[in-house]
This record gives sequence, C-alpha cells and structure tokens, in this order.
Amino acid sequence: MSTNNHDTSAQLRQSQGIDFSMVLASAVHDMKNSLGMLLNSLDELRQEQGQSIGESPRFNTLQYEAERMHNDLVQLLGIYRLGENNLSAHIEEHFVPDFLSEHMARHTPLLDGLGIRLTIEADDINGFFDEDLLTGVLNNTINNALRYTKSRIKLTASEQQGFLVIGVEDDGDGYPENMQHSGTPSFKSLDFKSGSTSLGLFFASSVAQLHSEGNRHGFIKLHNDGPLVGGVFEIWLP
Repeated sequence: MSTNNHDTSAQLRQSQGIDFSMVLASAVHDMKNSLGMLLNSLDELRQEQGQSIGESPRFNTLQYEAERMHNDLVQLLGIYRLGENNLSAHIEEHFVPDFLSEHMARHTPLLDGLGIRLTIEADDINGFFDEDLLTGVLNNTINNALRYTKSRIKLTASEQQGFLVIGVEDDGDGYPENMQHSGTPSFKSLDFKSGSTSLGLFFASSVAQLHSEGNRHGFIKLHNDGPLVGGVFEIWLP
C-alpha cells in the first residue's frame, strides 16, 4: 500500500470514528460465544451417541481444536481488557478440591475419548482467587497438556511458603529448557512470527499478578521436576 493510500485510510477511519481495537474485541467476543455454543452441542452429541462417537478420532480432534480456539479467544479478550485497564480479580474463598473436581468433570468426556487419565491430588484447603480467571488459565493449561501428554495428566493443589500452588502435570517430554522459569514473561517478548507466541503463559502470568496480598503478587512457574517426569505448570497465588 502506498503512503497516500495509507494516509487516506487513516483519515477515513478517523472521520468515521472507527476504533478497530473495539471492533476486533467485539468480533472476538462473538466468536467466543459461538464456539461456546458449538462445544455445548458437541458435548450433547457425545452423550446422545455414546461410545460410537466417543471413540472417533475425528470427533475428538474436532472437540479438542474447538476447545483450544475457545480458550485462545478467552485469553485474547482478557489481554484486551488488561490493555484497557479493565481487567481485575474478584477474589472469593473457594474449597480447592471441589474447584478442581469441577474442572475434571468438564474435561472427562474428551479425556476418555482420547484415552488419557486425569487425576487430582489436592490438599483439603481453601483458596482466595477469582474463579473465572483461574478457570480460563486451567482450561488452557489442561488443553495444552492434552497436546503433549502420553497417557496421564494430574491436577495438584497445596500450600507452599504462604502461597496456594495449583499445578497441572503431564507425562510428556516436558518443557524445553528455555521455557523453564518463574515469573512473568513480557508482552514484548511474544513472537508472533514463529507461530509459538506463549500467549497462554502471558495470560496466566497476568492473572497471577492480579492476585496480591500486601507486597506479594502471584506468579507462574514452569519446570520438569514432577513425579510424572513431564512438564509441570504451576500458578502461585498469595
């Protein structure tokens, strides 16, 4: 596009009062809702057809990819709200084993279809966190673990050093060395040309940081030191 055409387009957008960030956010919101309806229909279809469709690799791939896209859109909306200073954590008390059991129930049909075993090892503790934000983080992390695990995924929860630590472990090949870290990746470090943006990690880190107590903020930790000998994702919340 020439400079003149670019200037004309900019003038046209300005004259029409078009805020493309808001337009894109609205479109992403609509797509997220449509994918949510699609996922509900897939769940109903799985229940209606039973084992015949539950063992179909094509059906399981369809549900997995739809879930992955839905999670990506949830993250994009969250990051947009973060950029607009409109994302905050609504902290409430939750019994952590029950919270994780709800996640297990949501993912069980797809896990069964893929032949992957999901277990929970959680202490009987309460945690203070934003349920919706943490749900978005765990949905993406579990979906990511589905891609790399061989046969097992484990959800864990414990109290360590005054933090609630919720983890997702798998028995895959683990995180590469350059991804193993604690803290928060910078948005400027995301590489949109490589096809691996780590957008989910940026979203998870942002959610963790929204949880604070005094001068302590949440953070994420990636390592390969779990008992399943695969990747371990942990979110630490004060």
